[in-house]
Amino acid sequence: MSENWPNWIEKDIRRMVSVDVETSGPNPADYALLSIGACNLVKPHRTFYVELQPATMNATDEAFQIHHLDLKVLSRKGEAPAKAMRMFSDWLAENIRTDSHPLFLGFNAPFDWMFVCDYFHRFLGENPFGHSALDIKSFYMASGRVAWSGTSTMRWKMPATRRNCLSKSSWMLYSN
Repeated sequence: MSENWPNWIEKDIRRMVSVDVETSGPNPADYALLSIGACNLVKPHRTFYVELQPATMNATDEAFQIHHLDLKVLSRKGEAPAKAMRMFSDWLAENIRTDSHPLFLGFNAPFDWMFVCDYFHRFLGENPFGHSALDIKSFYMASGRVAWSGTSTMRWKMPATRRNCLSKSSWMLYSN
């Protein structure tokens, strides 16, 4: 463990998982979770990525301008949502071994969290994260003493090759 982290936070750091999702729209009631990318905060080479079959074909143009995933392709090649969520749950159990829930870490966590939480409950009946999430934007705002407008990824220089949610989840943690 890093000597830069105080002892009181070490347990939380060990259970943090950076998560990023791509969706077909702004809410899980009307739109689909399309992909999940995650990495272990302490061991970022431990990664997870899955593309899901859409639970609905509803979509917004704004969502597709971000990720360029194709609903028809995902319908054929993606994992069924229940299987994808089981795979993610199993990965969490294998890679985050603590006596408490993994801690969800997200850039704009409220958005990603609502889809992941909804899909875990809808397809597995439980959420391995429990009710815990930490927003990277809020954390960065407080620790960096920057305005909310300074927390946008548009202000960060993300390489053009970093497009899927797995690469974004690990890039956000280790590039700044």
